[in-house]
Amino acid sequence: MKSSTLRFSVVVPCFNEASYIEKTLKSLKNQDFEGEYEIIIVDNNCTDKTVEIVNKYNVNVVSEKNPGVCFARQAGMEAAKGEIVISTDADTIHSKNWLSNIDKSFNNYSDAVAVCGPCKYFDGPWWGRVYPYLLFFPDYIYSKLIKRPFYITATNTAFKKSKFKGYDTTMTQGGDEMYVLHSVKKKGRVVFNYSNPVFTSARRLKGGLIYNLFVSFIFYYLIAYNVNKLFKRRIIGTAPAFRENMASKTFKKIKESFTLQ
Repeated sequence: MKSSTLRFSVVVPCFNEASYIEKTLKSLKNQDFEGEYEIIIVDNNCTDKTVEIVNKYNVNVVSEKNPGVCFARQAGMEAAKGEIVISTDADTIHSKNWLSNIDKSFNNYSDAVAVCGPCKYFDGPWWGRVYPYLLFFPDYIYSKLIKRPFYITATNTAFKKSKFKGYDTTMTQGGDEMYVLHSVKKKGRVVFNYSNPVFTSARRLKGGLIYNLFVSFIFYYLIAYNVNKLFKRRIIGTAPAFRENMASKTFKKIKESFTLQ
């Protein structure tokens, strides 16, 4: 029997996601969760057919003109009516029992303020298939010992709306992950459910292993997050959006990202 209370609000930020969004929506619509949930699509300045595709489905659409994933996720959270806000991505496929498993984790841990899980790539190079295991299995072990993971992915994170004050929109990469983790862990347990992955596109890996290690992770993730957090403003801008293979333009983009706004 369905509850009259809206349990989940699934927030999906979109910037030109016409190639992926339909499969994402179909997987979210096909959940076996028996409670009530809503899907919120955040149009973050799409210029392709993303919104046209989304409008074929019975979902909420929110527009956010400020570019950037933290602005988009914040807009989605503000529009959310559910008790629990779930962060995921527009190039991601979800198992039929994904929401049910999140619900079970919250029910099994009365002190849980957030429930997270890993992601796996459904395409891409061999090292992209190995990488999630190297990251998320140690993360799972750590979470069992410390009652929280050391890392969460924004494509598979759920948190109680009442326990999170909101995204820091001065942040870029990492702001929708590390900032969320640092915030909610102060409120209670962060459960890491290793057996409830999502399956996301490996388009971010198209630049190659060196690009992803030194540019995407070290520069745009670790350095950018900590520098912007230190100065409380965007010193380093957003990484290039991987709608095509943009690795050849990377270093020009890095130079341009020092905006000093």
